[in-house]
Amino acid sequence: MATKPVGWGSTSEKMKLKSLLLRYYPPGIMLEYEKSGELKTKSIDLLDLGPSSDVDTLVEEIQKAEPLITASRKDQVKLLIRRLQDKLGQHSNHKFYLFKVLRAHILPLTNVALNKSGSCFITGSYDRTCKLWDTASGEELHTLEGHRNVVYAIAFNNPYGDKIATGSFDKTCKLWSAETGKCYHTFRGHTAEIVCLSFNPQSTLVATGSMDTTAKLWDIQNGEEVFTLAGHSAEIISLSFDTSGNRIITGSFDHTVVVWDANTGRKVYTLIGHCAEISSALFNWDCSLILTGSMDKTCMLWDAMNGKCVATLTGHDDEILDSCFDYTGKLIATASADGTARVFSAATRKCISKLEGHEGEISKISFNPQGNRLLTGSSDKTARIWDVQTGQCLQVLEGHADEIFTCTFNYKGDIIITGSKDNTCRIWR
Repeated sequence: MATKPVGWGSTSEKMKLKSLLLRYYPPGIMLEYEKSGELKTKSIDLLDLGPSSDVDTLVEEIQKAEPLITASRKDQVKLLIRRLQDKLGQHSNHKFYLFKVLRAHILPLTNVALNKSGSCFITGSYDRTCKLWDTASGEELHTLEGHRNVVYAIAFNNPYGDKIATGSFDKTCKLWSAETGKCYHTFRGHTAEIVCLSFNPQSTLVATGSMDTTAKLWDIQNGEEVFTLAGHSAEIISLSFDTSGNRIITGSFDHTVVVWDANTGRKVYTLIGHCAEISSALFNWDCSLILTGSMDKTCMLWDAMNGKCVATLTGHDDEILDSCFDYTGKLIATASADGTARVFSAATRKCISKLEGHEGEISKISFNPQGNRLLTGSSDKTARIWDVQTGQCLQVLEGHADEIFTCTFNYKGDIIITGSKDNTCRIWR
C-alpha cells in the first residue's frame, strides 16, 4: 500500500493536524495541518485500496509512516477509509442521455475543458474567442475576447477553477478571471502559434508549448516569463506537469519527449525511442511512470526516475492519436487512427481488452474517475462508452453532424461533454 506522506519536514517543528478530508479520485486522504503558524496540506495516497482491503492493517501502516495521525485520530481515519471503500465498490451503470446542444461558436471548436467540479466548462474556437458555460443550465456565462487568431489551447487552473488560460495562433497566451471574464495578463514571447498549455498544480505557473519548438513558463501573479524550455528541434504539441508540480514534460514532432525541472528550467533527460511524431505525453498519478503515444503506432512506458524505457505497447495498425492513465495509474488506454482502442495493465503491460466498433479514427480517449468505463470520440461522429475489463460497448452517443474531436467526463463521472467539428457542444447526463 502506497502511504508515502508528501512534503514531510523535520518533526521538531510544531505541527498540528487541523482536519482530514477524503479524496475519492484517486483514493486518498488529505491532511490539513498547521506548521509554524502556516496552514499546509499533504496527501496520503491509497492507490491500491479495494473493497476487500483490510482497513485495520492499513491504518497501522499509515500511523507508522505519518506522525500527524495520532492514536486519537485512528477511528476517524478508519471511518474515512471505509467510506472510500464504499465509494470504490459502487460501480456505475449510468446511462447517459442528451441534456443540451450548445450552438457554441460561429466557427469550429478547437477544444473543451471542464473545471474540477464540472459546474462549468470552456470552449475555444476558430472564431478567436473562448466561451465559459454553465453546465447545469447550458447558459453562456462569459465570452473571452481579445485574441487576434484561433484560440486553440484552453485550461482551467484546477482544482481551484478561478482562472482560465487561453493559447492562440496569434502567438500569445492570455490569463483570465473565470468569475468576471476580465483579462489579467497577456503573455508575449513565442514566435509561432501556441498549441498546448497547462497550469501547474499549485496554480502559480502557466506553461505554454509552441510551434516555435520552445515551451515557456509564466508567472501568474506578475505576468512575467520565468523560463524558456529550449532543446526540441520541432514543434511542441503536448505538455503536462507531474502531480507535485516539480517536473514538466514536453512531447514534440521531433519524435522525443523531454523531462524538465520546473523549478530551474533545466532539462532532466530526453526520452528517445519513438520513430515518429509524439501525440501525447503524461505522468501517472504517483509520478513513477511516463506514458508517451506516437504516430509510430506504439505507446512507450518510461521509468520517471531515470528516463529508461520499461515497455513498448504494440498492437495498433495505425497512428496512436491519444493515450491516458486511469486515476490510480494501474491502467492505460490507447486510441488509434485504426478505429480501435486498447486497455493495458501498467503492471504486466499486457492488453486487457480491445474496443472495437467505431467506423473512423479515435482521436480522444479518457477513463471515468472510477476507472471502470472508457469514453472515446471518433471521426465517425459518435462518442462511445465502454466497459474497461470486457471491451464491450455499453452506449453510443449519437447526434453530432461531424467528427468529434473532444470528449470528457466531469470529476464525478456523471456528466460528459462532447465537442464536434459541427460547431456544437453536447452535454450528456
